[in-house]
Amino acid sequence: KMVDPTLAEMGKNLNEAMKMLEDNQRKVEEENEKKYARKDIPGPLQGSGQDMVSILQLVQNLMHGEEEEETSQSYRLQNVGEQGHMALLGHSLAAYISVLDRERLRKLTTRILSDTTLWLCRLFRYENGSAYYHEDDREGLLKICRLVIHTRYEDYSLEGFNVLYTKQPVIYISSAARTGLGQALCNQLGLPLSCVCRVPCNTMFGSQHQMDVALLDRLIKEDVEFGKLPLLLVANAGTPGAGHTDKLGRLKELCEQHKMWLHVEGVNLATLALGYVSSSVLAATKCDSMTLTLGSWLGLPAVPAVTLYRHEDPSLSLAAGLTSSQPVEKLRALPLWLSLQYLGHDGIVERIKHASQLSQRLLENLKNLDFIKTSVEDELSSPVVVFKFFQEYSNRDQTSHAAQASTIQHPIISNERHIYDTFNQWLGEQLAQLVPASGVDVVELEDEGTCVRFSPLMTSAVLGTEIQDIDQLVDCLKMKIPVLTSTLQLREEFEQEVRRTVSLLYIEDLDWPGLGVVRYNYHSDEKNDDKQEKELEKINTELLKKLNELESDLTFSLGPEFGGQKNCVYIGMVTEDLDVSELVETIAATGREIEENSRLLENMTEVVRKGIQEAQLQLQKANEERLLEEGLLRQIPVVGSVLNWFSPFQASPKGRTFNLTAGSLESTESMYVSKAQGTGSTPPPTPTSSLAKQRLPGQKAFKRSLRSSDGFSETSSISHCDDLDKLDQRPPNLSPGQEQGPLEMERAEEQKEVGQAKRDTEDIHSDKSAPDCTKVEDQASQR
Repeated sequence: KMVDPTLAEMGKNLNEAMKMLEDNQRKVEEENEKKYARKDIPGPLQGSGQDMVSILQLVQNLMHGEEEEETSQSYRLQNVGEQGHMALLGHSLAAYISVLDRERLRKLTTRILSDTTLWLCRLFRYENGSAYYHEDDREGLLKICRLVIHTRYEDYSLEGFNVLYTKQPVIYISSAARTGLGQALCNQLGLPLSCVCRVPCNTMFGSQHQMDVALLDRLIKEDVEFGKLPLLLVANAGTPGAGHTDKLGRLKELCEQHKMWLHVEGVNLATLALGYVSSSVLAATKCDSMTLTLGSWLGLPAVPAVTLYRHEDPSLSLAAGLTSSQPVEKLRALPLWLSLQYLGHDGIVERIKHASQLSQRLLENLKNLDFIKTSVEDELSSPVVVFKFFQEYSNRDQTSHAAQASTIQHPIISNERHIYDTFNQWLGEQLAQLVPASGVDVVELEDEGTCVRFSPLMTSAVLGTEIQDIDQLVDCLKMKIPVLTSTLQLREEFEQEVRRTVSLLYIEDLDWPGLGVVRYNYHSDEKNDDKQEKELEKINTELLKKLNELESDLTFSLGPEFGGQKNCVYIGMVTEDLDVSELVETIAATGREIEENSRLLENMTEVVRKGIQEAQLQLQKANEERLLEEGLLRQIPVVGSVLNWFSPFQASPKGRTFNLTAGSLESTESMYVSKAQGTGSTPPPTPTSSLAKQRLPGQKAFKRSLRSSDGFSETSSISHCDDLDKLDQRPPNLSPGQEQGPLEMERAEEQKEVGQAKRDTEDIHSDKSAPDCTKVEDQASQR
């Protein structure tokens, strides 16, 4: 029972506040009303103040008012859970405890700090360690560097940078470490960037993401010869990219040899809490310090990171800032103290174990998939899975590619890698969008290129990832692999088809995840580049519109918003049944049609103007000819009427028609002649383009029609009808050489009529199948 009523009221208010925020969020998601209310607009501070409900409502509106399509933050908030509420309660309690008297505050903070440090050291097998709690996960390493500087430079507290100038310190960081770490340390410590030495990873032996120990040894010896002081080594137990672990045992021996400090960080340190720990990660327990990020591992919001370290001199730790005499700063551990007690030992281990099981489940499924390459150092215990789409070369191409591989910077090899990076970027984005609960993301590795990473220790506790989410992720991956392979195989064919087409231009864009990029070339004799550019943009824009109007599974677009080519048509991912030749032919024909229409509209004004002028001249000429033919007397009003009554004048009509295509006036005499003759001949059929291919009902454009079995059945049915015709034409019970009598001749005539009726029916119906022939026979028999 809680004696202090203030603590009880604080817990009650926190529960009500969290419930109110989450309930309001669900209502907003159900109603899909993402607009600011009028009361959310900032105004003058109210003099009488507001109640807690109104303030929390305002906070809720500010949290979710701008979210239109993004749901990741709201989903993350829904999965805070009760253990998250305990962490949030810790911040409220820390503010409340800070008002206690100094003696009570000292006792309470000492108990909280000692309990939390002891629990963490036992959980992660780090004996006799101290703990520093910090908000920024890099701050712990920064304090450790200051501690080592105070330890190795005895006069540093008195002389400062002067002692560093005489003997420059060196901090060694792996090239696989997170970007910007060395620069951040130098900026905070006031050291030049030359104090940071990046150690390359293995290039010949071992993992490509592990630090090269032999090369590190040579670098340290060279720095010692130049009068520098090797200070500290930052190793990884789970690199930020691929989750690989350095050879911590050998690195510890090397650090002891050169009197260096060994600091370890990485996501694999979480596995130290499990019953089985790999030997590579277990060696981290012998290091001088390590940084733990428990917030992401356990799904705890707003809990500090922890740096465990071993050092005997508390005064130097105080000088470096690892310990503080201020009790309020010790209250940073309070949210973690509450959360660890709420979860318990079993709850903490279960969460880390669940994340490892998710990785193993995904890894087992990836091994059974073709065209998927994994990059995992220790398959039995690695909590990080990195994979990529990769298609092996065929046997006929292995020799040529092996020869090209001798030259590292060969353009073909670099282009292929760039294409694979683009495709894997698209794959990672698609998987993250289709299965958001999986938490997969895209990572760039120096040797592997672009890969898809699944790190459940960093995301599963927050997103609530379960086994079914992994199964759904694998199913989505199975659906995307055929699309990737088909697009990769058809890219070359598409390029060749476009290059063979005169009016099209192939644009090579290695950053586009799709079939390719094409541009319709606009040919003009004008030298105005701006006008040509505008016309080119107009034609390709209209071409894109026409292509999108077609019923197909392809996606046509203008390309990416930034970095894409202008005035081009970008074609997305395709399937294996795509008819590339039909696609290219359609693009070229549609572009030519748009260009012709554009030129026709462009010249229409000039053509019509010239046609009107010519028509006026011809009308004037026709009037003059009519005047000569009729004579002068017929032009007089009264005399002309009397003369026309006594002697009518018949003139042949001379009509004119204006041809917009040719831009000229033509006589209509041919039209009158053709109508007068009335030949009744049918006009020639309109030639159809090869683009208008016959498709089955429901079949979309640009699909290969595989109808071999249907064609065989139709052929067989037609042949069957022809056989029936031959049998009907021959009289029954009469050999081919036997003469026919009157009765036989009459039967033969009847059979001819039946055959003629049957053929007429076949001419009407396009489907010549056996059942239709049977119907004709029945009609003939009834007749």
